[in-house]
Amino acid sequence: MERTVSSTPQGARGTARPATRHPQPPNKRGHPLRVAIIGGGPGGLYAAALLKRLDPRREITVWERNAPDDTFGFGVVLSDETLGGIEHADRQVYEALQHHFTRWDDIDIVHKGTRHTSGGHGFAALGRRRLLEVLHNRCRDLGVDLRFRTTAPAGLEGTHDLVIAADGVNSTTRGAHTHVFRPHVTPHHCRYIWLAADFPFDAFRFEIAETGHGVMQLHGYPYASDASTVIIEMREEVWRAAGFDEATPQESTETCAKIFEEALRGRPLRSNKSTWTTFRTVVNERWSHGNVVLLGDAAHTAHFSIGSGTKLAVEDALALAACLEEQPSVERALTAYEAERKPVVASTQRAALASLEWFENLALYLDQPPRQFAFNLLTRSRRVTHDNLRLRDARFTAAVEREFGCEPGTPPMFTPFRLRGLTLRNRVVVSPMDMYSATDGLPGDFHLVHLGARALGGAGLVMTEMVCVSPEGRITPGCTGLYDGAQTEAWKRITDFVHARSPGTAIGVQLGHSGRKGSTKLMWEGIDEPLPEGNWPVVGPSPIPYKAANQIPRELTPNQLTEIREQFTAAARRADRAGFDLLELHCAHGYLLSSFLSPLTNRRTDGYGGTLAGRLRFPLEVFDAVREVWPRERPMTVRISATDWAEGGTTAEDAVEIARAFAAHGVDAIDVSTGQVVAEERPEYGRSYQTPYADRIRHEIGVPVIAVGAISSWDDVNSLILAGRTDLCALARPHLYDPHWTLHAAAEQGYDGPGAVWPDPYRAGSRRPQTGRTDAPKPRLTLGT
Repeated sequence: MERTVSSTPQGARGTARPATRHPQPPNKRGHPLRVAIIGGGPGGLYAAALLKRLDPRREITVWERNAPDDTFGFGVVLSDETLGGIEHADRQVYEALQHHFTRWDDIDIVHKGTRHTSGGHGFAALGRRRLLEVLHNRCRDLGVDLRFRTTAPAGLEGTHDLVIAADGVNSTTRGAHTHVFRPHVTPHHCRYIWLAADFPFDAFRFEIAETGHGVMQLHGYPYASDASTVIIEMREEVWRAAGFDEATPQESTETCAKIFEEALRGRPLRSNKSTWTTFRTVVNERWSHGNVVLLGDAAHTAHFSIGSGTKLAVEDALALAACLEEQPSVERALTAYEAERKPVVASTQRAALASLEWFENLALYLDQPPRQFAFNLLTRSRRVTHDNLRLRDARFTAAVEREFGCEPGTPPMFTPFRLRGLTLRNRVVVSPMDMYSATDGLPGDFHLVHLGARALGGAGLVMTEMVCVSPEGRITPGCTGLYDGAQTEAWKRITDFVHARSPGTAIGVQLGHSGRKGSTKLMWEGIDEPLPEGNWPVVGPSPIPYKAANQIPRELTPNQLTEIREQFTAAARRADRAGFDLLELHCAHGYLLSSFLSPLTNRRTDGYGGTLAGRLRFPLEVFDAVREVWPRERPMTVRISATDWAEGGTTAEDAVEIARAFAAHGVDAIDVSTGQVVAEERPEYGRSYQTPYADRIRHEIGVPVIAVGAISSWDDVNSLILAGRTDLCALARPHLYDPHWTLHAAAEQGYDGPGAVWPDPYRAGSRRPQTGRTDAPKPRLTLGT
């Protein structure tokens, strides 16, 4: 469970609206007077209180099937931003809650008998029963009709202006209208149980237990002066191996207390109708249907490890009340509510999923050094970052950096990294980016300026675009090649410039063949669309076109496979003569070698298809042949698509085995990308969204990895490197936006060391320019009014 620190309330629209609202005519559709609320949890109750306070004429009824004091959890954590929204919207509720909060700043991580503490996090929690009591009282004071032990009647949408379904993760309202809401419910791999201890932890505590059955974890935090929430979690297979699947609730509680005896100070645990359950992520394509709207867990769920369930429900209530005040009809209000809340919730769900998956894969990290493990845990959702954590607890972060090997004052991204005989001066890679600016495969002045500028910009490694091994292996007529002597000399001109003008920067070449995705237009003319004329034939492992409009590729024969393999080795020899420091084999994004790997594009029945071992055969043959002719002291990497983002395609598990195979053949690093293999893919985009695939490969195989995919800030790079999730970070679009991205990252962090060397002609610009006057006199006195 974690929180981001914010000095101003966020995520809750309409924070000051109760004081400035404009009453509307009583019959106006946007100002509903008869409101039904299904579910008496915090979200539903708070929505009732807000709507009644905004207009006392409203007839608001809450139906709750349980008793007033029934609750199935223990403590609730609320963030500063949520509390800020409550304070502005209903100060009376805020002040009532304030009396019951337990506050603390520290997080303890206990791993292999060692405890590391990180401070400055700022938590506030109270008992769930107490929270409900405060909201019950507020609703009663305002005149809300609370009906406990009562199931909501059918047909409320016909008798009320508005129906708010706050009926939880198992929402019957959502279930009755699945054809409209179109929910996606995803179960996950861990079992967990909510328990409590009758003493307060002095920090938020994460404790890892390595048992004979597998790894288990405790999440614990205080919520009162004499009580703490304790959540015990483990993977399904560990849960079964430990016998919890056959244990009674009392036996489970007693066993958990014994396993985490030290954390609990020898005290027992207690339950409250607690049962083992599996977390399910709920996502709805729509949140409203007519005058019915979903709120809280009925609309969305986010894993408890980032503490956002109640937070999101309360913020939903705030936003819904504000939209109903602002919009002229219920329909438009619900549309505005959904448009406002969906992006916020999606962002939270991405962070929650990252956190959930980190705990699911906890066993991968058990051998990390203790401080790095703690840092990895704290930054698992990518919302807490290296820079953010340094602001919260500089001493802890500095200790992690020292353990990692950072010299004093050196950010993790500016530490060196060695691949075979090549030492990179920092961890930043300019990712391969197709420029579509060559003529007959020949790189020209554009490529010299493009790659030269990025080399001068400070990155440790600059990669070319995919350089094609034959004219027929090009993606477009504008793609570069290494299939003749003129191209070799043109590339040598570029590598000579980089080595002479940006000493210390390495330049690598990415070799590939377009396969079935070849003979297409330039990107800005129509990406992956076939050429209107001048087409060349395309090839692949199987005669399956990329799209219906694309050519059907010719299925390669064994002789043609041999010919293409020889084209790769000839291109590798030319790359050597051209002076490249590193060679990457492109086995990703649906190009030829990638299409051999995916079961969606390789339907062969000979030795080059079928099982994963068969599908790996040709890419490995090409790798071995290129490695044979590539200088032994120079590193060779492979880029893979770790998932096809499509049913029946390459999975994360397959990616691990693909990486394992290349590692066994001597690869120096795996460049881990995803997708672009089939047109019908459904990627799950988000910040650093591809990094978990690199992380898993690194820890399961032990091979160095390059992480890619929406890594856009130097803070992200520092966080990923220091947490041990990757060895190098490749950035594409940020380097198009700013060719000197790495040098600017150094300047912004106050770093001026060997990891980021400014070229002599640019050194005068190594300090960030002033953007405005900074010498104005500081205020000395503030007078009250």
